[in-house]
Amino acid sequence: MKKETNTSKKNPFEKFASVVSIATGSTLAFIISFVCVLVWLITGPVFHYSENWQMVINTGTSIITFLMVFLIQKAQNKDSLAIQLKLNELVAAHEFASNRLVNVENMTEDELKIIQKYYSRLSDFTKKEDSLQQSHSIDELSNLHDLKQEMEKELEEKNINNPETTK
Repeated sequence: MKKETNTSKKNPFEKFASVVSIATGSTLAFIISFVCVLVWLITGPVFHYSENWQMVINTGTSIITFLMVFLIQKAQNKDSLAIQLKLNELVAAHEFASNRLVNVENMTEDELKIIQKYYSRLSDFTKKEDSLQQSHSIDELSNLHDLKQEMEKELEEKNINNPETTK
């Protein structure tokens, strides 16, 4: 029987991106970069601050920056996906949470604005409660709103059928 480990098979680029992201975010990487800049500055007088001397730092930093953008984005995409999955698990596991938010990261900006309005209404609804510690979901708010509309409709129908009750 094969023993399962916590690490799964990663493709080579993913491994490389992960290692480089961790390494470049370290104190040692900053110190090495700082020393390189200092060496470059110190050698300025030796090379008479020539165009070639300036080109060395410009080219080096441009190449490193260009490559780092892609490595950092790769690591950021993976981290973002992992966070989304963890949040989805929390939303799906909580009995009072609205499960329609599980796939929220794939919605359009307009759809997200609509959900934001729902949460704004939920906030207004919660402010009216006696207890600040009471929890509500979008679905609960919707159900209460539907119930209120049904009651208003019922009352309206009674008033139409029996006009004397309104006087």
